[in-house]
Amino acid sequence: MSDQCEERATMIAAGDLQEFAPRGREHCRRHPSALTLQLRRLQPASELCSSDGAAGLVGSLREVTIHERQRESWQLRKGASDVGEEVDYDEELYVASNMVIWSKGSKNQASTVYKAFTVDSPVLQALWCDFTIAPEKSEKADVSGSDEIVEKCICILQNSCINVHSIEGKDYIAALPFQVANVWPTKFGLLFERSSSSHEVPPSPPREPLPTMFSMLHPLDEITPLVCKSGGVFGSARVQYVADYTMRIVFLSAEPSIVMTYDTIQSLHTVWALRRVKPEEQNTVLKFSEQMGTPQHVATSSSLTAHLRSLSKGDSPVASPFQNYSSIHSQSRSVSSPSMQSRSPSISNMAALSRSHSPALGVHSFSGVQRFNFSSNTQSPRRHSIIHSPNSTSSDSFLITETEPIVPELCIDHLWTETITNMREKNSQASKVFITTDLCGQKFLCFLVESQLQLRCVKFQESNDKSQLIFGSVTNIQAKDAAPVEGIDTLLVLEGSGNLVLYSGVVRVGKVFIPGLPAPSLTMSNQMPRPSTPLDSVSTPSKPLNKHLGPLEESVLLSPVPELRDSSKLHDSTYVEDCTFQQLGTFIHSLRDPVHNRVTLELSNNTMVRITIPEIATSELVKRCLQGVKAILPKEIAVQMLVKWYNAYNAPGGPNYHSEWNLFVTCLMNMMGYNTERLAWTRNDWEYLLSSDYHRNFESHPVAKALRLDPLEVSAPKDDFLQSLSLDSSTLLFTHIPAIFFVLHLIYEELKLNSLMGEGIRSLVVLLVQLARDLKLEAYIDYYYRDYPALVKSSRQTCIIDQVQTGFMHHPSFFSAEPPSIFQWLSSCLKGEGVQPYPYLPGICERSKLVVVSVALYILGDESAVSNEASHYLYKITSGKDALICSFRHSTSVSSLAEKLVIWMTNVGFTLRDLESLPFGVALPIRDAIYYCREQPASDWPEAVCLLIGRQDLSKQACEGNLQKGKSVSMGINGFRGTGYWAEHSVQKLLHRIIEYPELEGTHKDRQLCQRTMALPVGRGMFTLFSYHPVPTEQLPIPKLNLTGRAPPRNTTVDLNSGNIDVPPNMACWASFHNGVAAGLKIAPASQIDSAWIVYNKPKIAELANEYAGFLMALGLNGHLTKLATLNIHDYLTKGHEMTSIGLLLGVSAAKLGTMDMAITRLLSIHIPALLPPTSTELDVPHNVQVAAVIGIGLVYQGTAHRHTAEVLLAEIGRPPGPEMEYCTDRESYSLASGLALGMVCLGHGSNLIGMSDLNVPEQLYQYMVGGHRRFQAGMHREKHKSPSYQIKEGDTINVDVTCPGATLALAMIYLKTNNRSIADWLQAPDTMYLLDFVKPEFLLLRTLARCLILWDDILPNSKWVNSNVPQIIRENSISLHATELPSSEDLSLETLAQAHVYIIAGACLSLGFRFAGSENLAAFNCLYKYATDFLKCLSAPTASITGHYNLETCLSVLLLSLAMVMAGSGNLKVLQLCRFMHKKTGGEMNYGFHLAHHMALGLLFLGGGRYSLSTSNSSIAALLCALYPHFPVHSTDNRYHLQALRHLYVLAAEPRLLTPVDVDSNTPCYALIEVTYKGTQWYAEATEELMAPTLLPELHLLKQIRVKGPRYWELLIDLSKGTNHLKSILSKGGILYVKLRAGQLSYKEDPMGWRSLLAQTVTHRNSEARAFKPEAISAFTSDPALFSFADYFCKPTVNMGQKQEILDLFSSILYECVTQENPEMLPTYIAIDQAVRRLERREMSETFELWQIKLVLEFFSSRSHQERMSRNPNRGLFMNSEFLPVMKCTIDNTLDQWLQAGGDVSLHSYLSGQPTDESQLSMLACFLIYHSVPTPGQLAAGGLEGSTNFSELLLKFKQLNMPVRALLRLAPLLLRNPQSMVL
Repeated sequence: MSDQCEERATMIAAGDLQEFAPRGREHCRRHPSALTLQLRRLQPASELCSSDGAAGLVGSLREVTIHERQRESWQLRKGASDVGEEVDYDEELYVASNMVIWSKGSKNQASTVYKAFTVDSPVLQALWCDFTIAPEKSEKADVSGSDEIVEKCICILQNSCINVHSIEGKDYIAALPFQVANVWPTKFGLLFERSSSSHEVPPSPPREPLPTMFSMLHPLDEITPLVCKSGGVFGSARVQYVADYTMRIVFLSAEPSIVMTYDTIQSLHTVWALRRVKPEEQNTVLKFSEQMGTPQHVATSSSLTAHLRSLSKGDSPVASPFQNYSSIHSQSRSVSSPSMQSRSPSISNMAALSRSHSPALGVHSFSGVQRFNFSSNTQSPRRHSIIHSPNSTSSDSFLITETEPIVPELCIDHLWTETITNMREKNSQASKVFITTDLCGQKFLCFLVESQLQLRCVKFQESNDKSQLIFGSVTNIQAKDAAPVEGIDTLLVLEGSGNLVLYSGVVRVGKVFIPGLPAPSLTMSNQMPRPSTPLDSVSTPSKPLNKHLGPLEESVLLSPVPELRDSSKLHDSTYVEDCTFQQLGTFIHSLRDPVHNRVTLELSNNTMVRITIPEIATSELVKRCLQGVKAILPKEIAVQMLVKWYNAYNAPGGPNYHSEWNLFVTCLMNMMGYNTERLAWTRNDWEYLLSSDYHRNFESHPVAKALRLDPLEVSAPKDDFLQSLSLDSSTLLFTHIPAIFFVLHLIYEELKLNSLMGEGIRSLVVLLVQLARDLKLEAYIDYYYRDYPALVKSSRQTCIIDQVQTGFMHHPSFFSAEPPSIFQWLSSCLKGEGVQPYPYLPGICERSKLVVVSVALYILGDESAVSNEASHYLYKITSGKDALICSFRHSTSVSSLAEKLVIWMTNVGFTLRDLESLPFGVALPIRDAIYYCREQPASDWPEAVCLLIGRQDLSKQACEGNLQKGKSVSMGINGFRGTGYWAEHSVQKLLHRIIEYPELEGTHKDRQLCQRTMALPVGRGMFTLFSYHPVPTEQLPIPKLNLTGRAPPRNTTVDLNSGNIDVPPNMACWASFHNGVAAGLKIAPASQIDSAWIVYNKPKIAELANEYAGFLMALGLNGHLTKLATLNIHDYLTKGHEMTSIGLLLGVSAAKLGTMDMAITRLLSIHIPALLPPTSTELDVPHNVQVAAVIGIGLVYQGTAHRHTAEVLLAEIGRPPGPEMEYCTDRESYSLASGLALGMVCLGHGSNLIGMSDLNVPEQLYQYMVGGHRRFQAGMHREKHKSPSYQIKEGDTINVDVTCPGATLALAMIYLKTNNRSIADWLQAPDTMYLLDFVKPEFLLLRTLARCLILWDDILPNSKWVNSNVPQIIRENSISLHATELPSSEDLSLETLAQAHVYIIAGACLSLGFRFAGSENLAAFNCLYKYATDFLKCLSAPTASITGHYNLETCLSVLLLSLAMVMAGSGNLKVLQLCRFMHKKTGGEMNYGFHLAHHMALGLLFLGGGRYSLSTSNSSIAALLCALYPHFPVHSTDNRYHLQALRHLYVLAAEPRLLTPVDVDSNTPCYALIEVTYKGTQWYAEATEELMAPTLLPELHLLKQIRVKGPRYWELLIDLSKGTNHLKSILSKGGILYVKLRAGQLSYKEDPMGWRSLLAQTVTHRNSEARAFKPEAISAFTSDPALFSFADYFCKPTVNMGQKQEILDLFSSILYECVTQENPEMLPTYIAIDQAVRRLERREMSETFELWQIKLVLEFFSSRSHQERMSRNPNRGLFMNSEFLPVMKCTIDNTLDQWLQAGGDVSLHSYLSGQPTDESQLSMLACFLIYHSVPTPGQLAAGGLEGSTNFSELLLKFKQLNMPVRALLRLAPLLLRNPQSMVL
C-alpha cells in the first residue's frame, strides 16, 4: 500500500463535480420542430434513409435515435461580456439537425438560452466569428478613436450557404459556390476548406489544380482564394494559390494567427502564419496565373467567375459545371422541396445588394487559373457523379466575355514542419490541437495523435521584433486524450492507464483525484477492457434510476440528478446497482470542452461529468508573492517551484483560506532549505499561538484593553537558542534566497500602498524579518522594526548559514543594502532632496509605479515622467511587460501640472475607488491636484476624468452625448423664460385655432375666416418645429383642418365643402399640404425612423394625398428623407400626383443640400425640360413641379458655382412663353425660381466665379432687371424658341415684369455680403420721377433689399440708416406717414411716390431683419417696431387710399416678419401683441397671403417652441429669401408669383441655440448665470455680457467663450476659440448643460437674492460659527447621504456626554470645514489623523504606518511646489482655513518630547549605540525614529559622529544624512554626552 499512499500524497483534488449535459439538448426537445422530428421517427425506416442520405441504417426506432444522437454537437467558450469586465460563465453553441442554440450559463449550471436559430436544411457546422469592418465600409465611420469596428457574429454553415447573424441584429446570407468541408473562424473573417474527394480527377497536363482554401472577410465580401508563400530551395519565396488537396487544416488560432495543416500523403503536420496578403503578392499571383492560361482555360475560368458572380447576385444556377448545386435540391429534406428549385439563397438587405454588385475595388486580377474543379460526389446514393470537362455542352452557355477576377485577401507563410521519422503511421492526423501556456508563460502548441497515443508539444515564442514565431523542439507525452486548462496555465492528460494527470507545459504536476471516481490504479491492477458499444451494457426495462458515479460512499455522492424521461439520452441503457460492475464500468473515456479551468470528462457509460481544476492560489497575498518569485527566478526553477506549491496546496482535503498563507510560507521555506519542523513560528501548537504575531496584535489591541484581558504568560521556548538550525543548501531555491527576499520586500512596499491589505502586510513582515536575520541584513531588520515595533521585538530565532554556503548564494545586481522604502522616497521628493530611481517589478508593483510617477510629475514638475517610460525615477528589476502602458496623448486641452496628472491617471485606469484605498498621506498630492482641477475644468475632458475630479455635471455631459430619445426636456422650458406661460398658451391657441363662430351672417365672412384658418399650418410648423420623437410602430398624427362654421340665427353648421357656398375648386389643397408639412416638421432630426415607417404613413384615402406630400417634404427638411429607398421615391413620382412630386423633389433636394449628388440631379433633371437633351421626348411636367425641380437644383448645387447648372438657370430666368403657349401661365414663379436657384448655386461667390466670365452673369441679370433687347438665345434650346409665341406679343424685348424679381434676388445672393459697391449701385432706387414711372413699386422693395444684402456691413440698426435708402425726390415730396391732408401737385404723381416710399422703407427694414436675424438686437428691434407702428397708424389715416391699402398691408406684413426674424425664438411680448392684433383683422384687404405672413411671423417668434433661432450664414439667408419672399399669395391656390411650398424652407435657416442648465443632482432645469464673451469686430471691441440661462445664445461664430459663473454653481468654461463642435453637439441634443450646485448654496428659484445661503449667515461671525454650526443645517450644504449619516451619528450631542463633548465639537467643526471648503472626501483623512494622534498620546502605537502618513501630509504642505502654488492662488487648497494641522503637529511634538524626558532618552541612547533596549519602550522609540527621520546606528557609525564635541560640528556631519534640524536638537544631548552644552 505504500505506493498507494505516495499516489495520494501527490494527488490534486478536483473540485465542483457536476453532471453535464449540453443545455441546448433540453431546449431542442421543447422546440416546436421537435414535433416534426418525432413524426419522422414513425416513418418506415427505408423512407427515412432515402430522405436522409444515410445509407444502410434499417431498423427500429432505437437506431433512429442513435442516428439523431450522432447529429448533435456542441462547443463551449468562456463567456464574454460586452462591457469588458471579468465574467465567469460558459457559453454553449449546440447544433442538432437544423437548429442552433446559443446559451449562456454559469458554474452552477443556471443557464439561459440567449438565441436559437432554425434554418431550412441540416446545419453542418455552427461557430462564433468576429468580423472587422474597415472604417470606409461601415456606416458608423464617424466613430472616432477606434479604427476598426468589430462585429461579433455567429455563423451557421448549411449545404449551399452560410448564414451570419451579428449580435446587433444584422443578418446576412452568403451563397457558397462549392461544397464546403470545414469552416474555421480566423482573426480576419472565415476560412473555408473546399471538400475534395480522394478520387479527385488528376489534372490534365495543361491545367493547374483548383484552390482548396478560401477566405471571406465579411459576409458581404466575396469568397476569395487563399495564397501561400513558401520558401524556395534557394531562398526565393514563391507565392501561389493553396491548391494541394492533400493538405487539410487541423487547427486554426486567432491569437497568435496561425494555421496547422496535415499532409495526408507525407503524414506530416505543418504550421503556417495567417495574415493579410500584401499588394505585391497579389500582383505576383495574378500575373503568374495570367501567363499560364490558354484560351480554353480562360473560357472556363471566366465561366467560373461568371458563375460565382451570378450566385452572389442571387440568380439560381440552372445549367452549370457545379453539380453540387443541383444536388442540393435532391438532398433538401424540407417538405417544400419544389420551391427550393426557384429560391436562391436570399440576400438579407439592401446593403448586400449594393455591395455584391460593386466590383472588387477595381483591381485587375486572377484570370487564368480555373478557380474550382468541382467533382460532384454527393452523399445521395442514387446519384452518379458527373464530371464536366471544360468543353462539354453545359458549359458552353458560359463562354462569355472575360469577367474580372477575384483578388486573394489572406496569405499563409510557412513557419514549421515536424521532422520526418522512420516510424510514421499512415493516418497519424492530429485529432485535437490546442495552444497552452505553462506556469511561466512559455507557450506550447500541442497536438494529439490518437493512433499513436501520444501528445506532441512544440514550444514556440515570439521573435524579439514580434514579427514572427520561432518554434522549438517537440516533446512527446504518452496520452489517450488531452485538454488545456487555460485558467491556471496547465493541461490535463488522460493517460493510457486511465489516470488523469496535470501537466504544466511538459512538466508533470501530479495526478488529479476526482472524488467519486476511483483512481484506476487503486481499484484495478490491469487496464480494463472497453465495452464494445454502449448497447452492450445490461439493460433493464425499469425506468432509469438516479445514478451515482463510483463506489457509493456517502462522502462522495453527487447530487442526485433528476430522472430523465427521454431514453435517447441514455442510449436505452440503465445502470444496475451492482457496485462492482459500476466500479469496473466507469472509467474516463475522453476529455472535451475545456473552458477557463473547467473541463468535461466523458465516461465509459456515456455520461458526462464536468469538473473544476483548482486555482493556483486564492488569497491575494499568496498570489502576489508567487507572481513576484516567478518573475525573478529562471523559468525552469520557477516551474518546479510552482509545481511543488500546487501539489502542496491542492492535496485532497486541501487547506482552508486562512491557513493558505501558513502553508505557502512552510512550502517556500522548505524549498529554501529550512527545516520548518524546527522553526518556532511555523509550528502549530499553543505555544506558537501565544508567540504569534496575531496574539501580540490582539494583546496590544484597544479592544483587549477595553475588556481588561490579562496578558498570558509565554514560557520561553528553551531549546531554540541552545542549538542553532542550519540550512540545507541542496534545495531548489537555496541559491536564490537573496533575490526572493528582495522581491518579497518590494511586494511588502507595494502592499503598504493599499490600506485594505493591512492583515497581509503583518503576515509578510514576519517572514521578511526571519529571512533578513538569517541573511544578516542589519539595515532591513532595523527598517522592519521601525515599521512594526510590536511584531519585530519577539522571535529572535536565527538559522546559521555557513560562510561557505553564503558563497553559493546568488546575489542579484539589483539587491541594495539600504532597504528601498516607498514612503521614504516620497518624503525625499517632498523635501526636495535628490532621489534614486525606485526599483519595481513590472506587472506586480503597479501601484508603486503609479505613485512614483504621479509624484514626479506633480511635485517635481517633471512632465516627461508620464510621457515616456519613466526610467530616471524607476528601474525595472525584471524584463516583464507593464500592465499599464502609459501612452499619454494630448488629446484634450491641458495647461497645468494638476490637469496633466489627472488626465494621465484616468488614462492608466485609476479611479476614485483606487484613490480611496491609497493611504491618506500618499493620496494627498493626488487629492490636491483633483481639488485644483475641480475648480477650473475644461469642458472637453473625457467622462472618466470628470468622474475622478468629482464633477458629475461634466461627466454626465460627456456621457450624455446622446440625449435619451422620446423625452424632450426642453418643450416646457418656456415656463422659465421671460414671456411666461400665458404667452406660450396664447400662441398655441392662435396657431391651432379652428374657426370661431362668425358673428355676421353670410358666407363672405365664412370664406374670410376659412382663408385665415387655411393660413395657420405654416406658422404651426414653425412653432412645433423638431419637438417630437415619433413611435416607430404608430403613424404620425396629422391634425385635420376644420373648415366648418356656424350661422348665427339658427346656429346651423355651415360647411364650406357642402356645395351650397360657391368656393373655388380644390381650395384647401395647399392648406392640407402645409398641414402635412407642419405635422412632419414636428419630428426631431435625431429620431430613429426608417424607410418602412415613411411608407407606412402613406394614407389609404386619396383626399389625404396632399397632406402626405407635405409630410414627405418635411421629412426632407429634417434630413430623414435620405433613408427612403430609391425604389419608393420612384414609386411616388410615377404616380404623377402633382403635390407629391413637389413635396418629394423639394424634400430630397433639401436633404442633399450642397452635395452635388448625381442620383438626385438625374431625378430633378427629368422634371426640367431645359436640362434634358434637345432631342428628348417632351414630358408633360406640371408647371409647379418644374418650379420645385428648379429650386431643387439650386439646393443640391448650393454654393458650388457649377458652371453648366448656372448657365442653364441663367437662360431659364428669361424663358420665353414658347410657340404653343406651353409656358405661358404662372411664368413669374418659374422665372423667380430660376433666379433663386441661380443665386443659390453661385451663393456669395461674387466676382470670383471661376470659369464663368464668358457668361457675363451680372450683366445678363442686370438686363433681366431693367429690360432691353433680348439677346440671341444660346445653348441647346434655341430651336424651340425660334418662332415667337402665337398669343403673347412680347416682341424682342425682355418682359421685365416676369424676369425682374428673379434677377434682382439672384444678384443679391451672388454678391451676398461682398460689399461690392458697383453692383450695389445698379440696385439703387431711381431718383427722378421719369425713371420711377418705369419700375413697379414692389420691385423697389426687392431692389432695396438686394442692395442692402450686398452692402451687408453697412446696415445699421437705426431709422437714419433706413431713411438713407429713400431717394431724395421721394423724401422731399412724399407724404409723411402721419400726414392728414394731401398736398396737391401737378407734375408729380403722388401715388407713385407714396407707393415707392413705403416699399423702399419695407425693403430696408427687411434687410435689417436679415442682418440681425436671431440676434435679439435691441436697437434693431426698436427701429423696426417704430416703423411697424407707423405703418399701422398710416393704415387708419385718411391718406391710406393714396398709397393703397393692399400696399400698406404688404409692407406691414414685411415689417412684422422682419421683427419676428430679429426676435426669432425669443417670444417677445410686443411682437406677440402685434401678431395677435393682425390675426384678429379679418375684413377689408386681409387675404390669405397676409394671414399667412402674420402666422409665419408668429411662428418665427416661437420657433421650435422657443428652442430654435435663425442663423445668418449665407445658406440660411438664401433659405430665408425663398421662404419670406415679400409677395404673398392672394388666395389659397395662388402660386403665380411664388410657389407656396417654398415658404417652408425657413427650416434650413433654423438652428438650435437654447441653453438650458440642468441641476445634475436633482436632474431638473434651473436658472444659472452665464457669461458670454463676444469676439471683437469692426463695430465693437471684445465684450462680455451676463445672461440668465435658460436663454437663447447669440450665434456661435460671434462668441469667444461661454462661462457658467459662480458663486452658486461650479464654474464651467466652454472655449469656442478652439472650435464650436462641442457646444454645437450640446445644443443639438436639447441644449442641456449640466451644472452642479456648490455646497451651502441654494438655487436661484429658492433664493433669488442669495440671502439664505449658509455662507452668508456665517460670514458675520467667523470664529464662533464652528461651535454654533448645527449638524441639522448640513442638508443645505450637500446632498451626500454619507455626510448626513455622519452628522447624525457623530455630531449630535446626547445626554451626559462628559468626555465626548470635545470629540463631538471636533467632528462638527471638521464636517463644517470639509463641506464649506467643498472637499467632503477629506473627512476620512481628518479623522484618521486625529485618531492616530490620540493613539500616540496614549502610547498605543504598535505600528508606525499612520505616523508616516501624517509626516507625509506635513511635508507636502511645507514642500516648495505647494508653496509656489499657494503664492499664485492663496485662497484655495485642502486644509486651508484650518488650525487643524498645526495643532496636530504640535501635539505629536509634545508627546514625543515628554516621552524623551520621561526616560525615553535612555532607550534612545542604547538604540543608537547598538545595545538592546527596554521592551516596553520599543514602540514609542520607533515612533520617535520615524517622526524625526533618525538614521540607523550603522549610518551614524559610518558618519563618524561619536567624537563630536559641539553642536556646529554635528550640524556639518548631519548635512549628509538629510536629517532635519529640529530632530538634531533632540538628539544632540545624547550624542554630545554632555547635556549641559545644549540648552533646549
